[in-house]
Amino acid sequence: MVFINPKTDFAFKKIFGSPQSKDILINFLNAILYQEQNIIQDLEILDPYQAPRIRGIKDSFLDVKAVITGDKTVIIEMQVLNVLGFEKRVLYNAAKAFSIQLSAGEDYNLLNPVIALTITDFEMFPSSSKIISRYRLKERDDLTDYSDDIELVFVELPKFHKELEALATLTDKWLYFLKSAGALKSVPPNMATVAEIGKAFTIAEEANLTPKELEELERREIYILDSRNAIRKAVQQGLEQGLEQGMRKQAIAIARNLLDVLDVETISQKTGLSIREIKELANS
Repeated sequence: MVFINPKTDFAFKKIFGSPQSKDILINFLNAILYQEQNIIQDLEILDPYQAPRIRGIKDSFLDVKAVITGDKTVIIEMQVLNVLGFEKRVLYNAAKAFSIQLSAGEDYNLLNPVIALTITDFEMFPSSSKIISRYRLKERDDLTDYSDDIELVFVELPKFHKELEALATLTDKWLYFLKSAGALKSVPPNMATVAEIGKAFTIAEEANLTPKELEELERREIYILDSRNAIRKAVQQGLEQGLEQGMRKQAIAIARNLLDVLDVETISQKTGLSIREIKELANS
């Protein structure tokens, strides 16, 4: 078996946001959001496109959007690349999902809570060891709640390190699925016991995709690979530039110390600086 990687946005939408994925999404959200309690009994998967009500306001595209038990809206985004401004995008999408519930003239009391669930393939909060973290509006000093109408939930996959044989909870199994399903060749027996996870693996089988879906998946994977390589190249170039600048500063410092000891030609040989540069140092 070959499984598509759930960490790509295309695959994530296919597995969790398809019409046949309702039971999968319920099981997944109960595990991640509600500590494996069956709080969500039913949900409605919505169009993830959030159109602006006012001309000129930025559009936004989510991976999955659903209304769950209690009339709460859950928006889900799977993010592989740590792009500039991503943390602000999370806030923007949450606020937008909250505000577009109302039409002109409707009362604010009609607004229902929004949970923004963000799953990242990078560390959002390096100073914390928590895999799942939750944020909402609180008073700054005594931490009393202002409102639970907008809640931000983050899942940082790189912080999850359990191996297959150590998976003990439903949450463990879903985190392992997200992080490792794309590298598996068969459905692990200890995960197949959860019907919804077994179904998620079935949807994720590459053999079940249409040629058009396979083409879209390949395009997304190439984009992610190219973006990661571009980031690596930029970092490498920055390091090389910094090293080069550091070595030059060191050579200049050594040359200054040798001005009263050695002749210009010898200093040039020792430091790699040109004779002109050394003469300029002597006259500065």
